[in-house]
Amino acid sequence: MAVSASQIEAALRESFQPRQLEVQDDSHLHAGHAGAREGRHFSVRIVSERFFGLSRIARHRLVYSSLMPLIPQGIHALAIQAHAPDEV
Repeated sequence: MAVSASQIEAALRESFQPRQLEVQDDSHLHAGHAGAREGRHFSVRIVSERFFGLSRIARHRLVYSSLMPLIPQGIHALAIQAHAPDEV
């Protein structure tokens, strides 16, 4: 079974208790791309207090870490926008 945007959203809500969260399945934009056979493409926009004082890389690592159990289920690519509340 392929991973869904709602599964990603649930995992991120549990890990970050975000003030804002948007998860979008962008797989249709990558049809024909070699990676499309390996899994789905998603965009994530998340705002959470957990990102205060962290670099962009550290924020992305936290997001990937929280989604680690879902990655083998078919996440090929993530476009991540992770912000602290004072940045939006």
